[in-house]
Amino acid sequence: MQRTNRRSRQRGLSFFGVIFIGLVGVVAFAIVGQSIPILLEYQSARSAIQRAKNESSVPAVRAAFDRSAAIEDITSIRGSDLEITKRNDQVVVSFQYTRDIHLVGPAYLVYRFQGQTD
Repeated sequence: MQRTNRRSRQRGLSFFGVIFIGLVGVVAFAIVGQSIPILLEYQSARSAIQRAKNESSVPAVRAAFDRSAAIEDITSIRGSDLEITKRNDQVVVSFQYTRDIHLVGPAYLVYRFQGQTD
């Protein structure tokens, strides 16, 4: 009788619980593994745009960004995608682009990036 009483008190994960948690962990690891390069590319693009804005003309800004993009392997955005304006005699560069990660079937994780220099 005491043996049965002990057994009913046992706690823990079932085999299916462990499998479920493992699958969730693998999916999260796969998504994070694909997201990190996208976020690093965004940071590289922001810094390349910030450096390129110091050029004197619109074509020079675009060319400077394209040179930096070739060196830093930025493929999501090109110099022709940049919106370049002047405000109070300062060059302002705006950008906007999206990147997506295919999850399964028709499901995607979409990153939308946008920014502007000061």
